[in-house]
Amino acid sequence: MSLDALYPVLRELPDELRTRIAATIQPMSVPGGTVLFDERQPCQGFPFVLSGCIRVLKRAANGRELPLYKVLPGESCIITSSCLLGHADYNACGVTEGETRLALLPRPMFDELLETPSFRDFVFALFAERIADLMQLIEEVAFRKLDQRLANLLLGKGRQLNVTHQQLADELGSVREMVSRLLKGFADQGLVRLGREQIEILDPAGLRRIAA
Repeated sequence: MSLDALYPVLRELPDELRTRIAATIQPMSVPGGTVLFDERQPCQGFPFVLSGCIRVLKRAANGRELPLYKVLPGESCIITSSCLLGHADYNACGVTEGETRLALLPRPMFDELLETPSFRDFVFALFAERIADLMQLIEEVAFRKLDQRLANLLLGKGRQLNVTHQQLADELGSVREMVSRLLKGFADQGLVRLGREQIEILDPAGLRRIAA
């Protein structure tokens, strides 16, 4: 899809401004697993995601990762927005999932667009949505046990999951050893069947009881 189709707010801008955006925006295509930005790096611009996905996460010194959110086509990265607004460096990491196409809006043009009510409303509306998502994540990490969170995660992926224990651990902000131990416990209870990079859900009702 085109940039205007994914981000309709751009169609609301004056023609002269849209022409200058088209002249300055920087399209790029990057493979999966690319680190687009990392902690303590300066922010170069505002990314519009055209296809693919950016996974935003927080890394600890011991190598553990806590996933914060994903940026899909038509969405925005609030950490990038906050860095641009506060003229600060990144405080998280962004990694592509699969090949990802972006259109990077340079910082000066982003600052100019913020002076238009429609674009400013777009940015802050996404802020509100992302903050609500992050508050839910904080609540889950702080108040729900890991077995509850794992059971809930499994239930959201269908009856047959082609996924590694490490991928599940990354989504939960945990470590592979703990997730593998819990999965073995689920298997011993007859809730799941484990295979190589594969998990089959045998008893969804049992998992729902754990998740609750």
